[in-house]
Amino acid sequence: MPSVSLNGDSFKKRQQEEAVEVSQFLTFLVGAESFAMPIASIREIIEFGGLTEVPLMPSFLRGVINLRGSVVPVIDLSVRFGRAATVIAKRTCIIIMELVQDEQQLLLGVMVDAVSAVLSVEVDRIEPRPSFGAGIRADFIAGMININERFVVVLDVPKVLSVDELASLLGMSSDSVLSGAAAEGPGE
Repeated sequence: MPSVSLNGDSFKKRQQEEAVEVSQFLTFLVGAESFAMPIASIREIIEFGGLTEVPLMPSFLRGVINLRGSVVPVIDLSVRFGRAATVIAKRTCIIIMELVQDEQQLLLGVMVDAVSAVLSVEVDRIEPRPSFGAGIRADFIAGMININERFVVVLDVPKVLSVDELASLLGMSSDSVLSGAAAEGPGE
């Protein structure tokens, strides 16, 4: 039979232990800057092995890859942030994300310069986004993590990856991208 404390000390202690919520983030580099995203929607990380360009797509959509029979659009995060295209190097990789759009699962690749580490961070230690000075659109930022007096920008994945915008551009059909129908544009 569990013991009961009349003064409530054990109950308070248990509440405090349960109150510390920890989230995990994958950290990576875009250029020389560190960014992070929650690992919950990350499926895997693959080495960059080339991609197929799709005509008439926005510049941040670098192309598509074949991932075990699935066509996966790849977003260049550097271009999405309004910077130059990622220069392919030894550590360049693609983070494969699983996102849900209209109750349908969507695979999306995110090209980054290098993956750094997985961090476990107490949720209350994530600072709110700054209103200026981050070098990217403020709505792309979910918060900031302070690591050894340096800040890592936590990305708001749905805003950065613009699932709604991509769905309309790609027609939400991998088959149409493969057949080239996406090159004609939506509604044509």
